[in-house]
Amino acid sequence: MKLRNKKILIVGAGLMAQEYLKVLLAMKFDVQVICRSNQSAEKFYKNTGHIAFAGGLGEFLNNGNIDFSIAIVAVSIEHLSTITLQLIQNGFKHILVEKPASLTTKAIQEIDNHANEKKVKVFVAYNRRFYASSQKAKEIIKSDGGVRSFSFQFTEWSHTINDLKKGPQVKEKWFLSNSTHVVDLAFFLCGEPREINCYIEGEDDISWHPIGSIFTGSGKTFDNVLFSYHADWKGPGSWGLDIITENHRLILKPMEKLQIQEIGSIQPVDYQMSYDLDERFKPGLYAQVEAFIDHNEEDLCTITHQKKSMIVFNKISNYNT
Repeated sequence: MKLRNKKILIVGAGLMAQEYLKVLLAMKFDVQVICRSNQSAEKFYKNTGHIAFAGGLGEFLNNGNIDFSIAIVAVSIEHLSTITLQLIQNGFKHILVEKPASLTTKAIQEIDNHANEKKVKVFVAYNRRFYASSQKAKEIIKSDGGVRSFSFQFTEWSHTINDLKKGPQVKEKWFLSNSTHVVDLAFFLCGEPREINCYIEGEDDISWHPIGSIFTGSGKTFDNVLFSYHADWKGPGSWGLDIITENHRLILKPMEKLQIQEIGSIQPVDYQMSYDLDERFKPGLYAQVEAFIDHNEEDLCTITHQKKSMIVFNKISNYNT
């Protein structure tokens, strides 16, 4: 089912909302943006030339603005679940919410329950699934007959996060707030874990993330593919995903680009392909929005899937959410 003739609501006016607007205008959609404060609306207009309704979602809907069924939720992490539930209760049937949808399993379960009850489609926006590099890796994996093994790294730059203007609860759950981009992509491309063993150290290393700073572990997917992971938030490093198939080693580091190593070679080389959309828009965003709008759900993360993923996310991070 195509949704090309529908109006689209963006809730939020920050940087992500601006990126979504850029994509939707390029697709020639009729877009309405909602934010809470006049200051946010003014800043949004200054940056985009597009008027945003100030006053919040509740006031917007109370004014009789119900000629929408599709929404993108791009508010701050603390408010993602509240806005999503509000949209569900007000008749929206197709919702894309920024990751991780909530910092608690309970809230994600609540969204899933209400979405099922109201027959609403809710998807969590893990745009790295839609990088040109990720989609090409998926294609090569299928051509090669599947994944033999894989590893991933989600090291965060704690020295820069410390000064970010984020709420303490967001930083305390930074693995959910940010690092799950990597974990979600790894299991999306390589298979969901059936078994996983997780280790954490460095509880006193980072004041805003007292649970720990060093994460390692390993496991096995439902297809018996072995994997491992590593992250050290106090040391140098970056995100990365390394996938081995029968014929290739696929390297996503940085994740926006694909490198490939053939059997018998020592040096990986850049895979020659087009990155046009990822260069014109925030990487992965155009393809993700296109899949969302056109109901191509195969590569989208459903809220039900996110609910199940929270079990693994909490094991890796040792969060009690």
